[in-house]
Amino acid sequence: MKIFTFLIFCSTITFAQNSKLVNVFIGTDGTGHTFPGPSMPFGMVQPGPDNKDYGWDHTSGYQYNDTILLGFSQTRLSGTGISEMGDVLLLPINPKKEQLKNAYYKNTEIGKVGYYALTKKDDVKVELTCSERVAFHQYTFPDNGAQVYVDLQHGLRFLFDEQSQQGLVIESDVKIENNTTISGFCATQNWVSRKYYFTITFDQPFINLNHLDPKPKDKAPKYLLDFTLANNKILKVKIALSSVAVDGAKLNMQTEIPHWDFEQVYHNNLANWETYLDKIDIEAPLKQMEIFYTSLYHLFLQPSNIADVDGKYRGVDDKIAIAPNKAYYSTLSIWDIYRGAFPLLQILAPERIDDIVQTMLIHHKAKGFLPIWTAWGQDNYCMIGNHAIPMILSAYQNGFNGFDANEALKAMVETSTVSHINSDWELYTQYGFYPFDKLDNEAVSRTLESGYDDWCVAKMAAKLGEKEIEYKFIQRATYYQNIFDYQTQFFRGRDSKGNWRAPFNPLLATSPMNNPGDYTEANAWQYFWTPTQYDIKGVTELLSGKNNFTTKLNDFFTTHAENPNKFLGQEAMIGQYAHGNEPSHHIIYLYAYSNEPKKGQTYIHQVINEFHNNTPDGMIGNDDCGQMSAWYILSTLGFYPLNPASGEFVFGSPQVNKATIHLSNNKSFSIHANNFSEQAIYNEVRLLNGNTCNNPFITYQEIMEGGNLIFEMTSK
Repeated sequence: MKIFTFLIFCSTITFAQNSKLVNVFIGTDGTGHTFPGPSMPFGMVQPGPDNKDYGWDHTSGYQYNDTILLGFSQTRLSGTGISEMGDVLLLPINPKKEQLKNAYYKNTEIGKVGYYALTKKDDVKVELTCSERVAFHQYTFPDNGAQVYVDLQHGLRFLFDEQSQQGLVIESDVKIENNTTISGFCATQNWVSRKYYFTITFDQPFINLNHLDPKPKDKAPKYLLDFTLANNKILKVKIALSSVAVDGAKLNMQTEIPHWDFEQVYHNNLANWETYLDKIDIEAPLKQMEIFYTSLYHLFLQPSNIADVDGKYRGVDDKIAIAPNKAYYSTLSIWDIYRGAFPLLQILAPERIDDIVQTMLIHHKAKGFLPIWTAWGQDNYCMIGNHAIPMILSAYQNGFNGFDANEALKAMVETSTVSHINSDWELYTQYGFYPFDKLDNEAVSRTLESGYDDWCVAKMAAKLGEKEIEYKFIQRATYYQNIFDYQTQFFRGRDSKGNWRAPFNPLLATSPMNNPGDYTEANAWQYFWTPTQYDIKGVTELLSGKNNFTTKLNDFFTTHAENPNKFLGQEAMIGQYAHGNEPSHHIIYLYAYSNEPKKGQTYIHQVINEFHNNTPDGMIGNDDCGQMSAWYILSTLGFYPLNPASGEFVFGSPQVNKATIHLSNNKSFSIHANNFSEQAIYNEVRLLNGNTCNNPFITYQEIMEGGNLIFEMTSK
């Protein structure tokens, strides 16, 4: 029995400077795929260094161990497995040491919240900061003579082939307005097809513009600009972007940075970050605090608000509209963030949630289905399922009402009944699962993930009194049982005649990009637990009871495979638990529903200690726009949303002695771990007022009411 009590109270909140604990280089080496350059919380621009413009290792444009520099582009994704963006590349050059223009001294590299700097081997110092929509560069040259290379053909490319043009600009219209300003638009065909508009403004005039010879297939210009600088030898550049028009980019610049004070922009950026990073205080050693606050920083980087300052944005239908609250969100890595990041944002940034939901509903109006994975307002259709559905249910379940609930249900139903990419509903309903001989790959994973979405539609319908819809979708939510093989005790590929795919190896991971099969970046072991997000009882019954459920869970964490492949989601392994990819993230918390609940706490400690570090390679597996970071934050606090749409957070084991969440309603919620040690296991979660609860979870509403949650710990 788990016992917990809450003490409701309000308190005066005082903020520390937690930004000083952020190490922006965590995750920049290896497969974290994060970047060290500045951004604003949920910002449109992310100026930073590009070491390479293609390849798995450089999906953010950056890898920590590289020392070759293409230049500094203004946009990128955080922690993803595929590249996008990389708009408007600039590179300052010392004309006296032109041969060293692409090299820099690694020991001069500085990265911190709101600021990035390095010194190139041609003795040019580069400093970067930004506002929400405008990048600000400051270059210090050794002499008055200076050059800036401007590459508008540049982009971070989807494919891993150096010769591929995919990801580079396919259309442009660029104007040299005068000797300080270059403006225009570019279109790219990469992960998505998109247009971006820009304006580049220098604080000093260039005295010469050299239009460089294009390469074959180039569709945008490259320039080399010459400057004779004032005596301070500093050149400043502002680059504003817009999805709408050049005038929108100019308005963004005029509104956000109407001056040339680099330090002021940096300090404004930092002050904005402090309001987010100070939402949680923890008591922990320095190393742990650095990992925690860097995770918090990564959580808030994206999704990105791509609306201009006047609220205008270009939607998925290529039409210009005005966002209701001047916020229209993209870089929605939905397959990843629905699990932990979005529930955590509802606690820490509730002011953003209604607009995120509104964005998804606007997308539905334009396309006929909810978004799957968006970048710069366009859907790349990456990954499977339609997990905007659990995000909407989660928000509504937790009391967010800044959107029309009936419109939301309509969008959820249409998304689940009108076929679109990766969702063939006629096939799904005809067979009660996806037959592997009727589609190219991922048949098992698509069936299992659609089941969760179906459950969410049913619950939303129940809340709105739509009994017929509820009944239809609660039945569909059981389709996962149609692909359960009682002999092997796994969910397996099945063809349209009912035959199982053979041969069958539950350890074999598959992925649509490099090893097509029945599973998505995972294997049969890892996808077995997908229905437990919403139907633990049903899965337990398939296994003939709780004892077998516990045995299966234990086997999962102790069954090993040789040579796991990180490109197939097999990273940070404990048995078949793959912490490096999202399908495994909730599975440790299933121990709360087993016969051995304390064993899950032991594995949480292991993941925290072995797979997270305060070093550049301290994140094993893509951060995926904050989901990996969200897992770390929530698990440090002591709970995680096993079912992200339920409003419930299952208890794990807190990793700090004390943590306090400063809530937006001027209340606070504190977690205390009595008798805490690094490997402590809790015996009970208790209250101060004597009330008891048999549930192994706490609800969103209970957290937002404020109070104290007390974990009684014992040594391992």
